[in-house]
Amino acid sequence: MDKYSYISNAEIASVDELYQAYIEDNQSVAPDWRKFFEGFEFARSNFEDKEPGAQAGREIPESVRKEFNVINLINGYRSRGHLFTKTNPVRERRHYLPNLDIENFGLEPADLETVFHAGGQIGIGPSKLRDIISHLNQTYCQSVGAEYMYIRDPVVIKWLQDKMEGCKNTPKFSTDERKLILNKLNHAVAFESFLHTKFVGQKRFSLEGAETVIPALDAVCERGAELGVEDFVFGMPHRGRLNVLANILEKTYKDIFTEFEGRVAQDSVFDGDVKYHLGYSSDKISLGGKPIHMSLTPNPSHLEAVNPVVEGIARAKIDNRHNKDNSKVCPILMHGDAALAGQGIVYEVIQMSQLEGFKTGGTIHIVVNNQIGFTTNYLDGRSSTYCTDVAKVVLCPVFHVNGDDVEAVVYTSKLAMEFRQTFKKDVFIDVLCYRKYGHNEGDEPRFTQPLLYKAIAVHPNPKDIYLKQLIGEGIIDAAFAEAMEKDFKNLLQDKLEEAKRSEKADIASFLNGQWKGIRMATAQDFEKSPDTSVDKKLFLEIAGKTTRLPSDKKFFNKIENIFKERQGMIDKDKYDWAMGELMAYATLMNEGSDVRFSGQDVERGTFSHRHAVVKVEDSEEEYTPLNRFGAKGKLDIYNSLLSEYAVLGFEFGYSFGTPGDLVIWEAQFGDFFNGAQIIIDQFITCSEYKWRRMNGLVMLLPHGYEGQGPEHSSGRMERFLQQCGENNIQIVNCTTPANQFHVLRRQLKRQFRKPLICFTPKKLLRYPACVSSVSDFISGGFQEVMDDPKADVVSVKKIAFCCGKIYYDLAEGKEKAGKTDVAIIRIEQLYPFPAKQIQAIVSKYKNAKDYCWVQEEPENMGAWSFMMRVFGNIRLRYIGRQESATPATGYAKVHAEQQAGIVSRLFDKN
Repeated sequence: MDKYSYISNAEIASVDELYQAYIEDNQSVAPDWRKFFEGFEFARSNFEDKEPGAQAGREIPESVRKEFNVINLINGYRSRGHLFTKTNPVRERRHYLPNLDIENFGLEPADLETVFHAGGQIGIGPSKLRDIISHLNQTYCQSVGAEYMYIRDPVVIKWLQDKMEGCKNTPKFSTDERKLILNKLNHAVAFESFLHTKFVGQKRFSLEGAETVIPALDAVCERGAELGVEDFVFGMPHRGRLNVLANILEKTYKDIFTEFEGRVAQDSVFDGDVKYHLGYSSDKISLGGKPIHMSLTPNPSHLEAVNPVVEGIARAKIDNRHNKDNSKVCPILMHGDAALAGQGIVYEVIQMSQLEGFKTGGTIHIVVNNQIGFTTNYLDGRSSTYCTDVAKVVLCPVFHVNGDDVEAVVYTSKLAMEFRQTFKKDVFIDVLCYRKYGHNEGDEPRFTQPLLYKAIAVHPNPKDIYLKQLIGEGIIDAAFAEAMEKDFKNLLQDKLEEAKRSEKADIASFLNGQWKGIRMATAQDFEKSPDTSVDKKLFLEIAGKTTRLPSDKKFFNKIENIFKERQGMIDKDKYDWAMGELMAYATLMNEGSDVRFSGQDVERGTFSHRHAVVKVEDSEEEYTPLNRFGAKGKLDIYNSLLSEYAVLGFEFGYSFGTPGDLVIWEAQFGDFFNGAQIIIDQFITCSEYKWRRMNGLVMLLPHGYEGQGPEHSSGRMERFLQQCGENNIQIVNCTTPANQFHVLRRQLKRQFRKPLICFTPKKLLRYPACVSSVSDFISGGFQEVMDDPKADVVSVKKIAFCCGKIYYDLAEGKEKAGKTDVAIIRIEQLYPFPAKQIQAIVSKYKNAKDYCWVQEEPENMGAWSFMMRVFGNIRLRYIGRQESATPATGYAKVHAEQQAGIVSRLFDKN
């Protein structure tokens, strides 16, 4: 492409510079500009012929200078026209200066009848200034406003200009198309009206005031199907959700009404959630005959929290169902204006949108811009001009559209889908509308917005506005409109009567197909882990292949030494933590499962232990040993952006879509997971019981007290244990490489899925005693509880229960003290609590009278409170740090004294 193919204000200071480039070398500009300047040259030569006294040289005459001014006017409309649109249905727009008056561009009323070649830049050829302005005004200052001139790719800018300026951002739908739009709008409006009259006082978070969003979503899906999209993944807040479920995903009206009647779910294991949080999925045939699948992701009340989950589900479909073709899957995120501007997760997800490990081919964002957040005015809700300004971070186009103009909304939605399919980037549609009632139907908005709600009270709904337009144009008559509304309301009434006769609500799973054959767990499933062993010959073969680097590539010396050490582990039969972990992935891959792994620095590992991806020396070439030994499955491992919230949510969503694969997120330190606390609280620990959705995500949380201070010691075990109930999650703190190997493999060897929270070591990664032999990998399975291998059953009078790294401190202390009357029992799985296994071990020690729980965390943290609750008849004595406001001291000397004190107290005579 030529240097000056297309121009934006951000790239060229003025049109003069472009003209000077043309003078120096007319081939340096694109053909359309070359043709434009040739017209200038013709005009200038005529000027010189008529004005013999004109100055010699290349000075630009006034007539040509004004051409430049018109170009600047055009760019003014393109850049700032969105500030002067008619997009707000219930409020006056704010006033911005300078405006688009021609005087601000060096033009004057006398120029309005002058023909300017600059008209060619907007596709209308040489035209009067009056006509150029009319064209620009209709394109950029009516019901649709566009922000796009900050985009740095000239091809994208030209595409958008051609699309918008070619039709003046004014749709021309056929009569049949307009009737279809009316039908969808009628469904949206009548549905809300019906609910309001039949379920008085019930919260439903209606879409009233923004009903044009339903035809918009329908248009997005129909146009997407035409352009090859087969899967749509929706995420949205509670407002308008019931309308979307009914009129886009086609959840039956009867089922929705049954939920309004308050019927409990048919599934007794299902605790349930409010109706405006539930997900759903459906298959339908588009108007063009294309099959499409649509799924609406369940969500909590935490606005925008569902966004990364949706992106993860979409990526899983892209990778696994559509052979990495992201044109087949489209995520659609709906936002409220206040949440979009206020919730930081939006920024995190936007930053993920073009990253190799997380991109989904572009998301369509639809903003239901009520111009209010609960009771907060928009001017108090953001510093930016628009709620959508976050889009500019990754140079997305933004379309602002009047929510009362349904044809403009539908047109913009189709344009957004075309943009997404063409450029595989995000796009925002900001639908300026209003909220008819308060935050919910029982709320009184006039307490806080009296003037706004006075205007809303007399404002006609979008359907009535469109009906008036169509009747006025002779497209339909009043009788047609009345019959349409009556027929639909009769249908709703029939479905309501059916719902009243239903005894229980049928809450369908929102994703079905790929979960076929996977069942919900029972209590008996946790009494013993399945066999997860691997054949010895196969284990050794894989270990050998994955520890050899190719001889034709030169690697950093330290990398080569690490892999030689790993080969030595095979010979010595002493496998460290990294080998145990990597062998879990490799053996699962060998069996046909894929492993997806992300988090900060996970390729190397925070503590430089994993080295799953290594760099060829003096280059950026990467080598992934686990993808080179001939496995059926693959390892997709990605260093993530510096985010916990969005990345954990993404991987949770990915795991929703791939129950047959191992999906892992690792925190850089366990302490940092709480940046994603909302994902844990609202999704990971409860999705199965709120929404009947299992998930097999693995979280690896480095945890252990080693004198690194309050932010690098604790994965906050107590927070996870506090949320345990109904066997909702699994929590482990393994002490051997082999047990970690087995628990990772166990995730895919059961007939059900549960999130797995693994507290993983730091010190033990290279601790000489923390090794396993091949025999530990080739027999049995995960051990929920580990007995003391050196205990003399008869001599033991004291039993110390513990978990994790402190076991090794205690074992060393026991050996140093020469104690034979103490047994140290490791609880490797904290939840589901292995009561039967513990009782079986305890019953061996007939002479034991003293039972202790030993931990390195403070008394008000760690597992102590949980153990007091679940240990049953065994009365435990606490040994550990005193309660503390912070997880750990920041002083290395104090830490060492505290740690030594814990060990010594266990072996005191008392």
